[in-house]
Amino acid sequence: AAGAEPGGRYEAVVPHWFYCKVTDTRERWVPFSAQDSERLEAAHGAGEEQAGVVVPTSGGRYDVHLRERRRVAVYWEEEAAEVRRCTWFYKGDKDNKFIPYSEAFSEELEEAYMIAVTLGEWKKKLESPNREVIILHNPKLMVHYHPVASSDDWVSTPTEQGRPRTVKRGVENIAVEIPNGEPLQIDHLVFVVHGIGPACDIRFRSIVQCVNDFRNVSLSMLQSHFRKAQEQQQVGRVEFLPVNWHSSLHSTGVDVDLERITLPSINRLRHFINDTILDVFFYNSSTYCQTIVDTVASEMNRLHRLFLQRNPRFSGGVSIAGHSLGSLILFDLLTNQKADPEEKERCGSRTTSSTGGIEEVKEILKKLELSEYCDVFEKEKMDRQALLLCTENNLKEMGIPLGPRMKILHYIGSETGMKVCSPHGLCSSHPTPLHPSDTRTPLCCCRVSANYPQLDYKPSIFFAFGSPIGMFLTVRGVKRIDPNYSLPTCKGFFNIFHPFDPVAYRIEPMIVPEMEFEPMLLPHHKGRKRMHLELKEGLTRMSVDLKNNLLGSLRVAWQSFTRSPVLALEAGGSEAEAEAEAGTEKQPDTKAEEPPAAVKEESPPINVGRLNGGNRIDYVLQEKPIESFNEYLFALQGHLCYWESEDTVLLVLKEIYQTQGITLDQPLPGSQ
Repeated sequence: AAGAEPGGRYEAVVPHWFYCKVTDTRERWVPFSAQDSERLEAAHGAGEEQAGVVVPTSGGRYDVHLRERRRVAVYWEEEAAEVRRCTWFYKGDKDNKFIPYSEAFSEELEEAYMIAVTLGEWKKKLESPNREVIILHNPKLMVHYHPVASSDDWVSTPTEQGRPRTVKRGVENIAVEIPNGEPLQIDHLVFVVHGIGPACDIRFRSIVQCVNDFRNVSLSMLQSHFRKAQEQQQVGRVEFLPVNWHSSLHSTGVDVDLERITLPSINRLRHFINDTILDVFFYNSSTYCQTIVDTVASEMNRLHRLFLQRNPRFSGGVSIAGHSLGSLILFDLLTNQKADPEEKERCGSRTTSSTGGIEEVKEILKKLELSEYCDVFEKEKMDRQALLLCTENNLKEMGIPLGPRMKILHYIGSETGMKVCSPHGLCSSHPTPLHPSDTRTPLCCCRVSANYPQLDYKPSIFFAFGSPIGMFLTVRGVKRIDPNYSLPTCKGFFNIFHPFDPVAYRIEPMIVPEMEFEPMLLPHHKGRKRMHLELKEGLTRMSVDLKNNLLGSLRVAWQSFTRSPVLALEAGGSEAEAEAEAGTEKQPDTKAEEPPAAVKEESPPINVGRLNGGNRIDYVLQEKPIESFNEYLFALQGHLCYWESEDTVLLVLKEIYQTQGITLDQPLPGSQ
């Protein structure tokens, strides 16, 4: 700030860089972070006239072309934004936000201010390029007047009439929050794939805006829950990049075809359905499914290459996350990735040992009175799973005669009537034999035929938010997921959902259908259960205790009421018996007073197979108190809540950093 006294010492204003964000034709000037502004100012001081000077900002996701004063998105398509070096501001009419003057006029204002401070001559009047008047009354009071035109507009002159606006010098004098900026070190990269439609949340925002929120929440969670690791410089940040496939799908000309056949009535609803709900049907069409999986895979590979090009020192892992239909697309892609030969060998040996291998096949052949063919099956390394996938042609190629061949095929038919496991570990109610010449690896019972592209990297973890994977697998005829099955190139899989999300389905019951158990309750990010859930559990415990105590009291009262009068001598014995009876009856009561298994905090570990490396897969968020009043009212919000959910973000960060041996400052109660 400058000196206020006449003839005072002048201090140059400290500039701050802003960019103009346009939303729904409304302009809003947003400040760059402190570190980005310093970088831009340093580049500006070094000589802005040099063509091609580009400064990366916002964690490397946007480039600022300094000479053109343009801010351009790096990883996705977005309108370029105007950039301004700001020193003087005036308060806008509509929302009382401060708007920066142009750089040229700001220089004029600064020059007039410098003269006024140095010479002590105030009441300076300046005219802006828009014929608006700015008067510098004193360092504390500077106002901006709108020109008021007379009836003869062409002869009108600027006056001081009209509502005055406040003028401020320097960013420190306006009410604006300047972010500190993001850590330079990137520990992990996560690609996020959206679901149906172009809008991803209740406010109809794009995937870019929603992922921005997710990233901002992650920065906040890192500061609050990984403070020690940050202080020791073990932790930087996780970069989240959006993957957009909707625009590519709808640029194929399908919208024009749909427009021709769409009825004119309820126009908005029909267009909404065409733009969103139909994406599900497109994915189940072989033609458009191929377009979608090609777009998702190629976009993730492109982003990965571009990210490595811009961050050559990056040595962290890559994970992927999908919301709604996006999670199903990723699941199908991951199930059709090709594992390394070494991994295949390990998987093969693990499956063989788990199913009993050739010994089990020998038992089957013995039962069919075909023991003489054991050597043939042993030579072909045939286990029970492979046997059930055999076709008549396979058996013929192995040299099995017609009679034994018919017996084996009859056995396979009787077994596959109950269940058949595909090579991917997904079980179906119908056999789906694969011909040896078929080199593709289609998902078991998938009715959509597509050639799934390969990713350039192996994802560490797959996170599914509000995912319908379980429902789609069931609809495709998959009855059960083999407990020994794991994604070929991805070791981790987390299925995260809100309890009221109408699109979300569980995965674990498909792996262990014989058991009934609850999903893992995601701990609150503040380290406790939400108060209304604690209250609900407390009331459940109380009601159990009251019920047990009341039943016990009624039982004793009933026994004493129905006991017949006896002699005094016998009374002593009967009292002893009554005490013994009461003692025996009290034992079950004391057990009953314990809270039921559903209410207990700790439950015995449940084996849910290898899909998530032996760890739990299904995680349910805690609903907010207001949401518990009406499940139906908050169903849609439940499906779109993940982008700003601290609990979801914290689980993602916890699992990502756990792969690097970094843990939370304090473990959350109930977490795995």
